[in-house]
Amino acid sequence: MTNPVGRRERKKAATRQALADAALNLFLARGYDAVTLHEIAEAADVSTTTLLKYFPGKEALVFDEEADQEAGLVAAVRDRDPGATIPQALCGYVKRVRVRAADSDVRYADFFRLVSTTPALGDYAHRMWMRHQDALAHAIAVDTGAPPDDPRSAALARFALETSAFAHRADDPERAVDIAFDLLEHGWTAAPTVR
Repeated sequence: MTNPVGRRERKKAATRQALADAALNLFLARGYDAVTLHEIAEAADVSTTTLLKYFPGKEALVFDEEADQEAGLVAAVRDRDPGATIPQALCGYVKRVRVRAADSDVRYADFFRLVSTTPALGDYAHRMWMRHQDALAHAIAVDTGAPPDDPRSAALARFALETSAFAHRADDPERAVDIAFDLLEHGWTAAPTVR
């Protein structure tokens, strides 16, 4: 049985959500660089000091799902369908949350456009996504029975996470993810040789 969330925790969560929502609305309306922390705090009806207690900086206001992303990546490995390989499970996860989401949700598409056209946000998003490498490598090592410091698990985690950035630079992001994970699954020798 889970403990019920107390009033104080609910209020903190509501304040955090109000700040994130206010920031995103202002960023989408006026552009990231044109909005100040003070304006975001005002829109959420809190002080700038309070805003900084919840978010360490302006970029963090845009990305409020870091823990959920890490949990999703680990679950993709741990809870994959019987018979599915780790690369297949991660390919599906990356396509679902990093590629298809931009096509299926107008608000996410606006968010993605904001991130992709704002260098500071694009860099922050990539660094945040790559911070999941250790947790993903650990999940892969546990699943395969490898030692915790297994370099193969770490390499697969690193390259799997990098497919997201690779896909977003491609004309056909979903195909790019499929190609990248096929390479991770089968290695370079499976690639056709063209001269």
